Amino acid sequence: MEETKPAQQEADLPSVMDKAVEQLAKQQEATSAASSGQQALVEYKKETKFAAQFQGTSSALVRRRQAAEVPKPTWHAPWKLKRVIAGHLGWVRSIAVDPTNQWFVTGSGDRTIKVWDLASGQLKLTLTGHINAIRGLAVSDRHPYMFSAAEDKKVLCWDLEYNKVIRSYHGHLSGVFSLKLHPTLDILITGGRDAVARVWDMRTKQQVHVLSGHQGSVWAIETQGTDPQVITGAADSTVKLWDLAAGKVMTTLTNHKKGIRSMACSRTDHTFLTGAADNLKKWQLKDGKFLRNFSGHNAIINAVSVNQDNVLVSSADNGTMRFWDYTTGYCFHQEETIVQPGSLDSEAGIYASSFDMTGLRFITAEADKTIKVWQEDPEATPETHPIDMVKWTKEFTAPKRY
Repeated sequence: MEETKPAQQEADLPSVMDKAVEQLAKQQEATSAASSGQQALVEYKKETKFAAQFQGTSSALVRRRQAAEVPKPTWHAPWKLKRVIAGHLGWVRSIAVDPTNQWFVTGSGDRTIKVWDLASGQLKLTLTGHINAIRGLAVSDRHPYMFSAAEDKKVLCWDLEYNKVIRSYHGHLSGVFSLKLHPTLDILITGGRDAVARVWDMRTKQQVHVLSGHQGSVWAIETQGTDPQVITGAADSTVKLWDLAAGKVMTTLTNHKKGIRSMACSRTDHTFLTGAADNLKKWQLKDGKFLRNFSGHNAIINAVSVNQDNVLVSSADNGTMRFWDYTTGYCFHQEETIVQPGSLDSEAGIYASSFDMTGLRFITAEADKTIKVWQEDPEATPETHPIDMVKWTKEFTAPKRY
């Protein structure tokens, strides 16, 4: 019996060894798993940190790239009020400058047209002939003629040598709100409350075309020597580009959400601007491609004007004016007109505007019955009025609205 015990112990020895080895293997696996988990956590933290650094670097690179793409605006001097001209007894609704740059004319709700000396601001002449507010004026650069359009349905041609009406153009069914002369042809285009633009032969008084298609009053017209030769903007929020020879619409632009009150063509490139209650929009000619918004006004934009130095001025119903670099869209100056004594604060609206032929004087026609003349501040320099590139970069890289 004593000899049997050692033999049994020897028989159980492999089983004990196997269990020990198995337990040791499990401990090693657990240690390895824990080590792998720690290693994975370390790797994950490294990857997360790298991703955050990469994302930050990427965002910084995008910001740098955007900043590099921001066009630098041309520096322009701010403009200041130089003269206030009074004489009308009603709102001043229209304005036109003589091509010789010696005088300008204004039309008013008092049913008169007044001729003013551009240099001195003195009244030279008062013309009567309309029985309602004058809404459109134009002076020919090829003939001694001036044209006027009014809410009395009349379109008149004035002989400036004799200061009298020599022709009337009959056809509009209601008030006439806008008038433009063609730059190279002896025709004029008028638009009004009857929702059409009419093309007239200046000499024969014949109606050449009726440009129909708008669903509201035609408030703004522009003309140019190349197609589209006529552009109209109306209360139906659309802009139409017309084939003048055929008398048919080429393109209709529908980006605006409010009625178009004003329009201007650039003097330096093939673009034009439209102003409404929502904002200003810049378009490419001749296809009417949308280029950009000029945002900032919070009122109806009644008048827009661009000079030879690419200074754009937009004037609004609440008396505010914004001066822009037309090429880039940078607003470099703001003004707010002050009503003359005796007028209501609500009569601060600007209804029409025009640069003179040199582009050095800017004239506004206003609801307080005055005409105001503005000029660049001669004392301003790029050092005293620098371009705010931080503000401009933020505006330029902001999400675009169409």
